[in-house]
Amino acid sequence: MLTAKQHELLLFIHRRLEDSGISPSFEEMKEALDLKSKSGVHRLISALEERGFIKRLANRARALEVVKLPENMGAKGAEAVAKVTTPPASQPEPANDVIEIPLHGRIAAGVPIEALEDSQTLPVPAALLGSGEHYALEVSGDSMVDAGIFDGDFALVKKADTARDGDIVVALVNDEEATLKYLYHDGGKIRLDPANAAYDPQVYDDRQVKVQGKLAGLLRRYH
Repeated sequence: MLTAKQHELLLFIHRRLEDSGISPSFEEMKEALDLKSKSGVHRLISALEERGFIKRLANRARALEVVKLPENMGAKGAEAVAKVTTPPASQPEPANDVIEIPLHGRIAAGVPIEALEDSQTLPVPAALLGSGEHYALEVSGDSMVDAGIFDGDFALVKKADTARDGDIVVALVNDEEATLKYLYHDGGKIRLDPANAAYDPQVYDDRQVKVQGKLAGLLRRYH
């Protein structure tokens, strides 16, 4: 069952595709649904994608396809579409939609350090993120350099509490320290492997380690 905002967004996208054949931009969706930020649009799209109502078309940042509509759409659905206000045609469309995701301090790519919680956000191109809820962490250290992850990079993390062997994860150790490592299950143990021969794997009881998310992408600033 869809929430009112999910239903409203789905019908807005459907109407726009029927009228022009082009998906609305994140800015247009934000204005149409009277949302405060594009991150709210991203969450609604992710929810619709997870429920099978829409899908993103590969290699096209703004392309969305409506897979199905609610079974009870009927006249009420058409009325809801009519209530959605389309932004003025003169409003410029961004070349690439950007959303704001939470930025939670620095995470060690070497020895675990205390996980920080900040109220900052990081602008990220929407095309870099798939479905689900995401956050960012700034990498500190060099133990993942052989995986192409360097000190000062921003790790884009999809929230998750489980992972498969070989996934790069944000692991919370003893409920107080976070680290970015390859994860492997070894009997009743959890092994966190670096990607740098200068560092040794870290082995913990499985109860000591909680998966906080899986690496979804990286952002790097060049100075």
